[in-house]
Amino acid sequence: MKMTRRQNLALIGAAAATTALPGAGAAQEDGTVHVVEMLTRDPETGENQVFKPALLRAQPGDTVRFVSEQPGHNSQSNDDLIPEGGETWEGRINQEVEVTLETEGTYPYYCLPHQTAGMVGLILVGDFTSNYEAAKEGRFRGRARQRYEDLFAQADEIRAEEGL
Repeated sequence: MKMTRRQNLALIGAAAATTALPGAGAAQEDGTVHVVEMLTRDPETGENQVFKPALLRAQPGDTVRFVSEQPGHNSQSNDDLIPEGGETWEGRINQEVEVTLETEGTYPYYCLPHQTAGMVGLILVGDFTSNYEAAKEGRFRGRARQRYEDLFAQADEIRAEEGL
């Protein structure tokens, strides 16, 4: 799924607005809490097997809470591709999982049962360039390959806009 620059900016804006909602982005001493929904079908786009938002911009110390809005999903880090010293996580099916990301870098993640169906996501923390190219060159199979290509294209725009 290719997205226009306008759609990318709207998605990033929606993600930022989501963090301002009560319970969705409550400020903490150590950072912001971002909520990512795990969905079988996105009610707005009709897309199947998605994280919403699939691309998240965060800062060191922020927490990401993955919430199972529909049954059959989990979230786990792609441990081979996260930054050195980065936090890993592996949620159980149908269970909420939280991770506080202290290490700057690029964090690819996925839903174990639906990875090849394309249920993947990307978190960009702080100056996310330390492992960006290695993560971008990861070997992905099935529909995950196309979704990661789309996410990294969006991330490339963010990188250019932020001069990283």
